[in-house]
Amino acid sequence: MELVLNNVRYERLLRRARSEDLSEVSGIGCLYQSGVDRLGRPVVVFIGKWFPITEIDLDKALLYLIKLLDPIVRGDYVIAYFHTLASSNNHPPFSWLKESCIYIYNILIFYFYRYKKNLKAFYIVHPTFWTKMMTWWFTTFMAPAIKAKVHTLPGVEYLYSVMARDQLLHGRKQCLYDMTINGLHYFQPDTSNT
Repeated sequence: MELVLNNVRYERLLRRARSEDLSEVSGIGCLYQSGVDRLGRPVVVFIGKWFPITEIDLDKALLYLIKLLDPIVRGDYVIAYFHTLASSNNHPPFSWLKESCIYIYNILIFYFYRYKKNLKAFYIVHPTFWTKMMTWWFTTFMAPAIKAKVHTLPGVEYLYSVMARDQLLHGRKQCLYDMTINGLHYFQPDTSNT
């Protein structure tokens, strides 16, 4: 019975996601498909610094997430989350996480097996102590099935072993920050235009 209810809820959310104007969220540019990894799987990028949590309708953000991911999760996919320079202005309030996280998880992950099963890797670039703790808590208590798929990476260059540079579209700030904290040891200028 619970499975049927969550299926109905998801279909209702998907219909809303397809019919509502979500340009407020899509225009921010914090969540998008960025190409494919070296195995041909779509890469979904989320840039935490660009997510203005206090200025955005979180319900519309959820609808946009569903609209973007629904066609992608039908096959294998990966997510790259850039926590670069994110602050408390970019984190959802704990009260929202507490109330909404379980609801979202039940709808998107637990009852829709393809979200969980087809997620092959979740990369967190430039994590903070807070990010690592929240990730540990979530993967230990709420989603232990994806724990082995979550990888925290200290720099952008670690992603280049699993995806080509030209397939990973991210902001210049992530690279500048990365060079500031990790040095220039991995930086290779683009010489294809010369």
